[in-house]
Amino acid sequence: MTRAEAQQEIFEYLEVFYNRQRPHSAIGYQTPGDYEKQYRKIA
Repeated sequence: MTRAEAQQEIFEYLEVFYNRQRPHSAIGYQTPGDYEKQYRKIA
């Protein structure tokens, strides 16, 4: 598997299979998308 193929597989998992809508307790009951937005503002 090439690096590009691995990146594509990871992207598909995160965007298609991983639940991005449900709040998660490990990140303060935020959705993963909201947490990512907050993180990007800080970084």
